[in-house]
Amino acid sequence: MEAEPHRPLRIRVGPVALVAVLFAVLGCARGPCVSIVGADGKQRATVAVEVANAGPQRELGLMYRKHLDDNAGMIFVFPDSAPRNFWMHNTPIPLDMIFADAAGRVTGIVANAEPFSDKVVGVEGNSEYVLEVNGGFCAKHQIKPGDRMDFSGFSTHASQ
Repeated sequence: MEAEPHRPLRIRVGPVALVAVLFAVLGCARGPCVSIVGADGKQRATVAVEVANAGPQRELGLMYRKHLDDNAGMIFVFPDSAPRNFWMHNTPIPLDMIFADAAGRVTGIVANAEPFSDKVVGVEGNSEYVLEVNGGFCAKHQIKPGDRMDFSGFSTHASQ
C-alpha cells in the first residue's frame, strides 16, 4: 500500500476573524496591552494601555485628559489585592472602571463614572488591577464580571 503524499494543513479563517486578530496583534505590537476574554473563551476587546504601577502614577491616573482613544486606557497595578476605590476628581471624560482580582478575573465594573465627581466609587471585594477605559466601553464590548484580563507587554507587579 502506497502512502499518501504529505499535504500541508490548511486552516480557513474568515475575513472578520482575520481582521479582529490583526487589530489585536497590531494594537499590542506598539506596547503594553490588556485583552479581555469572556468566560466562553472569546476575546471581547483588546486595549492598548498606559501602566500606572507606582504611587505617583496611580494618584494622577487619567486626570486632566480631555481625550482617550478608542481601545486605549490605563491599567492600575497594585502591590496587593484589597478593596479599591476611585474618584473622578479633575477627570473631564466619562470612564468605565473594570476591577479585577489577583488572577485577572473581572470582579466588577463601574460604568460611565461621572466626570469631575468627587464621589468615591468601587466594587465589592478585592482588586489588584483596575482598567480605566472610555465610558460605554464595557457595554459596547459586553464585558462583565467573570471575564478575564490577559496582560501583555508589561510587568503585572507594582513597583511601589
